[in-house]
Amino acid sequence: MGMLSNLYPSSAGQLDPQLSSYYTPIIQFLQQTNSPLLLNCYPYFSYKYSDQISLPFALFTSPSTVVQDSQYGYHNLFDAKMDAFYTALKEVGAGSVYIVVSETGWPTAGDKGTSIDNARTYNNNLIQYVKYGTPKRPGNIETYISDMYDENLKSPALEQNWGLFLQ
Repeated sequence: MGMLSNLYPSSAGQLDPQLSSYYTPIIQFLQQTNSPLLLNCYPYFSYKYSDQISLPFALFTSPSTVVQDSQYGYHNLFDAKMDAFYTALKEVGAGSVYIVVSETGWPTAGDKGTSIDNARTYNNNLIQYVKYGTPKRPGNIETYISDMYDENLKSPALEQNWGLFLQ
């Protein structure tokens, strides 16, 4: 989601104008061919690098709305990030482009907020939430969890621990 220059609030999502020469032809192609945009969406990194994002908001376990953005209330960070991207696409005339989340997940070890329990919570809750879409875009979100196995040759240690299974 590094193409976004603004992510918060979701209604202010904006693609980085400095990258427009790269993303404009890609978005046009996706529109012309009715193809999806493959997006890596990792709420973990937003949580890790911000002291203002709570772990329950990142893990889909907030009992109530955490962020109210106009008419949309957000109980989890995944939905807020996705809606920021939907807003950004709409702002460049590509609101009809369908997003497939090609990678998401939560690490089991290596840094702030990482544990097997947190990864299990994130992945299980993700599976339940993507059935319904986001506040701005209701409906199923095709989503893929990364990775199948931990990859112990990656560096740093955090990058080794995204697998659903240990090797």
